[in-house]
Amino acid sequence: MEVDGIISAIVIGIVIGVLGRLVVPGRQRIGILWTILVGIIAALAGSAIAAAFDVADTKGVDWAEWLIQIGLAALGVAALDRAKARR
Repeated sequence: MEVDGIISAIVIGIVIGVLGRLVVPGRQRIGILWTILVGIIAALAGSAIAAAFDVADTKGVDWAEWLIQIGLAALGVAALDRAKARR
């Protein structure tokens, strides 16, 4: 992954984190900064997974990559929310 790919993943990660939070039902007990951090991590990991499955660069919109990233963000938000609830 190149530098411009990392920067775009961070910017996209903000959007991915918010979308991942919207996918998780109910109220989450985590702040927006945690949501953004989870989104950035999910965007980077999702890009790597999509590249591994050779679905990262397709013609048009990379829907498979987006779905992987949003799914990872939703899992991250849910896991972090569950960890915060136990405290």
